[in-house]
Amino acid sequence: MQSSSKAAIFATLAPEIGRAVKSAPDLDSAYRSVVKLMAARVPHFNWTGIYLLEGDTLVLHNFVGRPTEHTHIPVGRGVCGAAVAEKRNIIVEDVTKHENYLACSLETRSEIVVLIKDGAKIIGQIDVDSDTVGAFDAEDERFLGLVARLLAERA
Repeated sequence: MQSSSKAAIFATLAPEIGRAVKSAPDLDSAYRSVVKLMAARVPHFNWTGIYLLEGDTLVLHNFVGRPTEHTHIPVGRGVCGAAVAEKRNIIVEDVTKHENYLACSLETRSEIVVLIKDGAKIIGQIDVDSDTVGAFDAEDERFLGLVARLLAERA
């Protein structure tokens, strides 16, 4: 996807997500709305999910995409768990070559993980996959960072 078309999608989608988060009756509905909007409107986000932190485990609450057996990921295990343990957002170009790869599906090639933080405390993460190597870049990370901040403010 060309950067200009991606930027245009993000520019129109960001305020829609903001409105959806603010108008949702509860936090679970807000998470569900965000996942639904991102999955429907951003073509290169072909798997979209939000894990929430429950103790030392990431628990997949809302997602759109292929079924996955990885609904619970210990912090520190897999790409997602490593990001939370290291307190950093990550973009993995070819996730199958990553040392902490934990497959969500055989088709997953590229992954971006952006943490949802309430101040300094991590409360969850947005996880987006693609079957295209190198599908994500800094523009995607900035957009998902904005979404994460909106969700953290609601939490």
